[in-house]
Amino acid sequence: MRILVVEDELGILEPILTLLRRERYEALGARSLEEAWSLLAEGEPDVLILDIMLPEGEDAGFRFAEALRQGGFRGGILFLTARDALEDRIHGLELGGDDYLVKPFHLEELLARIKALARRHADFKGRILRRGSLEVDLVARRVTLGGREVALSPKAFALLELLAQHPDRTFSREELLERLFLGAETDAVLRVYVQKLRQSLAPWVVERVPGGYRLGKP
Repeated sequence: MRILVVEDELGILEPILTLLRRERYEALGARSLEEAWSLLAEGEPDVLILDIMLPEGEDAGFRFAEALRQGGFRGGILFLTARDALEDRIHGLELGGDDYLVKPFHLEELLARIKALARRHADFKGRILRRGSLEVDLVARRVTLGGREVALSPKAFALLELLAQHPDRTFSREELLERLFLGAETDAVLRVYVQKLRQSLAPWVVERVPGGYRLGKP
């Protein structure tokens, strides 16, 4: 598995690369976005570990992640940053991030999160999920309903993706908040994205049932 670490602090970058290579990952490091783009040109990584504050600016990592997702990047993105504000965490997930780890951190926890990300993306690589006229392409990150392509935000897509991957399972409010919204204490944000999916696609797509939510049936 190929992992790209974009981190300008050498004292953080080198231990991460050493750990990943010890675990027999193909680990590459970049200390700027210029270096990162050059490495991306050689091949798309399976997982991207990305600092937010880089030489190109305080929000350079956010902009980089957004550009990658808009360009069709399908790998996992883990933000690794000293910025611990809730709004930063939410913003990172909105841009298409999968996880967010605040510095200082333990290398063992970082490794566990990387493995979870890798499993999540590998398990469903190349799959197209269907329910009635709804089609979710997990590789192209594209959603169609009745043959019509529907644009979704990264977080709305992540919610639909999770439900579509487990079509007969009910997810509790707490589990969805933990997996998709960093364990937010209120479910207001979850209700917003459920409503967005219903409005963008069809009311039946997300079904509210006793105990939580599941993928609906037409």
